[in-house]
Amino acid sequence: MQRIIFALCISFLFLSSCGNKEQHALISTEMGDIRIVLYDSTPRHKDNFVKLVKEGFYDGLLFHRVMKGFMIQGGDPQSRTAAPGTSLGNGGPGYTIPHEIGAPHFRGAMAAARTPDNVNPDKESSGSQFYLVDGRKTTDAELNRFESMKGIKYNDVQRQLYLEKGGTPQLDGDYTVFGEVVEGMDVVDAIASAQKDRANRPLKDITMTIKLVN
Repeated sequence: MQRIIFALCISFLFLSSCGNKEQHALISTEMGDIRIVLYDSTPRHKDNFVKLVKEGFYDGLLFHRVMKGFMIQGGDPQSRTAAPGTSLGNGGPGYTIPHEIGAPHFRGAMAAARTPDNVNPDKESSGSQFYLVDGRKTTDAELNRFESMKGIKYNDVQRQLYLEKGGTPQLDGDYTVFGEVVEGMDVVDAIASAQKDRANRPLKDITMTIKLVN
């Protein structure tokens, strides 16, 4: 089975409709808490995530793949009882979600993982796996290159956010970002910097619990 891979697309610019109350969630780990806001602009992903959180699906799962300067990934149900050294990243709830691709991949984005294009040409998202973008600052030259490669155009605000905050623009247009970190990026950085094995799994398990908050 193909390993689920990740990518992002955040959206400080795509934050829901103004008339609706924002839905927040709190991801708790022994390294600290990460508060996220879910986007109304990606309703399939938002509703699915809320459903899984209410069911306690994520409680006890691991951040099983971490890469400093890129992202931290979790949500594989097989990670709940995985022995040290076990390869992870293939599990899910048994379904995928049609993509809702739109926002760019700024630092702090919360996005849905998915399998590669060769087995998933419609870019459908994993039903449960997600990642938070650690990212790095980018340059105008890099953004110009990605615009040319992907046939996209960054506006002035998006370009400035990439230059000042960073992210992973190489993934734009390929994955669904459905939320963003509003508190706790220092925790994301700490998790991303954890000691890990060759498969990028932390040597010491980093367990999560997630609850909905106001």
